[in-house]
Amino acid sequence: MKICMLLEGCYPYVRGGVSTWTHNYIQAFPGDKFVLWTVYADRNACGIYKYELPENVIAIHEIFLSDAYGTAKRINANRKYKCDPDDFTALLHMIKCDSPDWDRLFAFFRRRRIRPSDFLKSEIFFELVTALCEERFPYSPFKDVFYSISSMTLPLVHMLTQQPPEADVYHAVATGYCGVLGALGANRYNKPLIVSEHGIYTREREEEILRAKWAIPYMKDLWIAHYNMLSRCAYDAAKYVTSLFEHARDIQIKLNCPPEKTSIISNGINFNRFSEIAPKAPDSFIDIGAVVRIAPIKDIKTMIYAFSELKYTVPNARLHILGDTDDAAYDAECRRLVDYLKTEDVAFVGNTNVEKYFEKLDFTVLTSISEGQPLAVLESMAAARPVVSTDVGSCRELLETGPGDSLGHCGFICPPMDPGALAAAMKRMCSSGERRLHMGGIGRERVRQGYQHEFMIMKYAKLYHSQSRQ
Repeated sequence: MKICMLLEGCYPYVRGGVSTWTHNYIQAFPGDKFVLWTVYADRNACGIYKYELPENVIAIHEIFLSDAYGTAKRINANRKYKCDPDDFTALLHMIKCDSPDWDRLFAFFRRRRIRPSDFLKSEIFFELVTALCEERFPYSPFKDVFYSISSMTLPLVHMLTQQPPEADVYHAVATGYCGVLGALGANRYNKPLIVSEHGIYTREREEEILRAKWAIPYMKDLWIAHYNMLSRCAYDAAKYVTSLFEHARDIQIKLNCPPEKTSIISNGINFNRFSEIAPKAPDSFIDIGAVVRIAPIKDIKTMIYAFSELKYTVPNARLHILGDTDDAAYDAECRRLVDYLKTEDVAFVGNTNVEKYFEKLDFTVLTSISEGQPLAVLESMAAARPVVSTDVGSCRELLETGPGDSLGHCGFICPPMDPGALAAAMKRMCSSGERRLHMGGIGRERVRQGYQHEFMIMKYAKLYHSQSRQ
């Protein structure tokens, strides 16, 4: 079977949860061939691959959003596009961000071989934006609306003009642009699409837009609707839509994903690799680990503020930050913050052998603003290291209730972006070695029962094979 994996902003350019999941996932299907179809912002920024591609990856097709903007230097503004009334209606619904006829849009852009930058300078696009302004923005500056709609439409048209690689199954690990590409491939070759959301893409984009300074305030609702539209495209085209936990599935349904398509397939890790890690040898320090990418969404600054506060009451605590740097500027800000606070015993370890490093740790901490079902938390649990985590994604379920088990708590939960609450939770975890051992045992058993990699792979294999029999 040939499987086209659709990825956005992660594997194989960036280390982290979704990338690690993808790498391990592909290796778990050695008898199948994989084609990667990846979307990334800028070819100049992505750098080299952070993973050695498995042998069963037979091709990689890369799409860079910056390429769509780059074509703007060679604009043919005089090119005319024939557009019948049904095409115009589908295009208008696309820029209105409601419910366009995606099959008609796929056909429209395939037939005409449209260059995205030319389309945005065409007469038809001007007519579309004019119609939108008359309906929704009659008192807003036309220029502001035009450039906002152009910014939304250019990368989307860039996706719609791509040639999909042929495959037996299309498997998107998010909605968004890679979800649209999955729908495009499924439409072109009449093959099934599976969507596996690790985080809820639409909600993540909504949070970003609400905080964004670049978006015109009265256009933010349309930007949010735009990403909702992309998710609905993937949901409507998909045969199956999976999520990692029940609350995420509920959100998908609220975002108009048909309930009968949805199912829960939790993350899984190699239990034996982590469960065999020995307890930390006794010493006079309490070592706290953070297995995390250095990126704003991981909120390393809150971690540093909280640890700085913790040091006043637990002077023998040490913080080890393990992981790649996604954002060099943010990494520099975090290091300056450590210097500014004059906080001792903070180590930026970088990319390292996590399993080996766990031998040095008493417990771990996660301070993310947004998550799905973090592999770092599952790995810590399997290694019998309790966790202090922000209340994001499925972390509360992992640390407090499990998948319906009665084992008990294996960590503490606190609100995101709250250094005081985080410091208090870490202090509580530092205060009792006996508690840490007890919680560690619970976490290890919870992963053994419900979050092993083999369990996850069996469920996805069932979905794949159900398609091959049709």
